[in-house]
Amino acid sequence: MHLIVVGLNYRTAPVEIRERFALSEREMPLALQALKQTTGILEGVIVATCNRTELYAVVDRLHLCGHYIRAFMEQWFKIPRKEFNSHLYMYEDDRAVEHLFRVSSGLDSMIIGETQILGQVRDAFLLAQDQKATGTLFNRLFKQAITLAKRAHSETSVGESAVSVSYAAVELGKRIFGRFDDKSIMIVGAGKMSELTAQHLHANGAKEVFVVNRTLEKAEELAEKFQGSAMALDEALGRLKDVDIVISSTGAEKFVVTRKHIEAAMSARKKKPLFLIDIAVPRDIEPSCGDIPNVFLYDIDDLEGIVETNMAKRRKEAEIIEEMIELEQEAYRQWYATLGVSPLIRALQEKAAAIQENTLESLMRKLPELDDRQVKVISKLTKSIVNQVIHDPILRIKELAAEKRSDEAMKLFVQLFALEDEVAQLKAEEKAEEKSRKEPHPSASGSETASGSILDVEKLLSQLAGALR
Repeated sequence: MHLIVVGLNYRTAPVEIRERFALSEREMPLALQALKQTTGILEGVIVATCNRTELYAVVDRLHLCGHYIRAFMEQWFKIPRKEFNSHLYMYEDDRAVEHLFRVSSGLDSMIIGETQILGQVRDAFLLAQDQKATGTLFNRLFKQAITLAKRAHSETSVGESAVSVSYAAVELGKRIFGRFDDKSIMIVGAGKMSELTAQHLHANGAKEVFVVNRTLEKAEELAEKFQGSAMALDEALGRLKDVDIVISSTGAEKFVVTRKHIEAAMSARKKKPLFLIDIAVPRDIEPSCGDIPNVFLYDIDDLEGIVETNMAKRRKEAEIIEEMIELEQEAYRQWYATLGVSPLIRALQEKAAAIQENTLESLMRKLPELDDRQVKVISKLTKSIVNQVIHDPILRIKELAAEKRSDEAMKLFVQLFALEDEVAQLKAEEKAEEKSRKEPHPSASGSETASGSILDVEKLLSQLAGALR
């Protein structure tokens, strides 16, 4: 068995390509069922956001299954393969595990450390689990990825520093005002950056919004988004005394807001602070306004400087997360290394337990005078003896599972402890469980049925050992 991820993201594909691979909430369950029924796919999870579409799969044959996943994408999204092949990336096994850990932790995002992707990965996994598209490997791997991402954000400060100009402006405002729920905003100009900054401020509680623009229609359009008021520039300059935050981004060739305007406003504000954000190039607000007491003026360079400093902080925190990812990868490798021997260990434990139970029943028949307390003590002692006897063999087979000749070691383990019958029984149970999990969902499309049947014991052990190597 192998892990594989095939996908495209904001680095490999422009938005006009990415949007063609979008999946709505309504479509996702159907897509999962179709993926699950694709030839060679044993488990599957689809992560689809505005910046990425990724198909994670447990497959029985690595390279052929990469082909089948591409064919699935071509058929499901109705896009010829030649139009998206060059935008795809494919990671296998260890690299696929590392990629998932980086994605869930926000290290592969456009903005390092963003937390939204964690929720999206979690939702994608839970949906796949609900649709019975996951099994032993992905149930373990995705839970580990989600737990790692939570730790990354709680144990580091990777997501705390503002890394966009508009958000940096809001963070600066928080330092000055502490809160925005009783503050008013004036937007001079209706540019995208002004709108984004106003959106962040409004989301943080700012209630009253005035929008000023040369074209009153555009001002009214933007004002409506924030339940605000539109006004002409002359009127706005006379209302500076009534606002707490001014965001300016026009295409004017000279200053729109001068020192005289601000001095007049401050004389009526009685030392109340005024926060000025000048995002225009050339600048809209006369630089000397920043020299006036209780006036806080920031231009685009100030904000970008803050953003770059904060990005450097995030990159530093990301290095800590990279180390966490390495440790988690090793933990997954160790768990996977013992996965192949888990049925053997379970078989040995069940056989040992049966022997102990039969011996205890025989003893009770021979010594009927034993009371309940004595039986309980003898049962406890015999269980302890059995567990101690099999303890070292279990440890040793776990160690040997990571060795190159693990298949021979596992076969010998079965022969030494005569576990053929127990392993055969476990195999039958797993086969029934796998068949149940792979049965088509009522809403599934008529895709090919996966050829993921459980192999015979020796072949299964050989494949698992090969994968471990």
